[in-house]
Amino acid sequence: MKLIIIDYGAGNIKSIQFAFKRLGVEAVLSNNIEEIKAADKVIFPGVGEASSAMKMLQESGLDKVIPTLKQPVLGICLGMQLMCNFSEEGNTKGLGIFDVDVKKFSKAVKVPQMGWNVIYNLESELFSGIKEKEFMYLVHSFYAEECKESIATTDYEIEYASALKKDNFYGVQFHPEKSGVEGAHLLQNFLDL
Repeated sequence: MKLIIIDYGAGNIKSIQFAFKRLGVEAVLSNNIEEIKAADKVIFPGVGEASSAMKMLQESGLDKVIPTLKQPVLGICLGMQLMCNFSEEGNTKGLGIFDVDVKKFSKAVKVPQMGWNVIYNLESELFSGIKEKEFMYLVHSFYAEECKESIATTDYEIEYASALKKDNFYGVQFHPEKSGVEGAHLLQNFLDL
């Protein structure tokens, strides 16, 4: 299997690579458009700030490529948020794959949300064998609103979409590569799609 992690300068890439290595798959880092298009599966990571990450995607032409991919694509954390229509972080226009906006948590809660929280309302084969209310590891100040494309929910001040799916595109707000056994289970489910 050819698994590509998109390398565009905004990634927690090493920990994702190690997580797949533990599952017996060598993930290749690449920003080569032809290589990404030819992959069996694609991971779209992201750590950092939305507007600067989007700028890096635009400079490499990846902003045009990612929405056209036909194989399973998994956006992680900021990667998922960039797949949405718009983010309040830096007033950033997203890739428009998921029809939802990304908002900032209010000052009523500690921001960023950092640590373990539960996911529930699990839908999709991405969560096959994962029980309701399992804990996953999150670090984020912005969230995707609940929407028709939501396949998991988390509650932090409000209920928000902690995972999204549309066609071959999946997104998770949490970090499966840092979420222990259940996170590894989700990555294996992605490999099995």
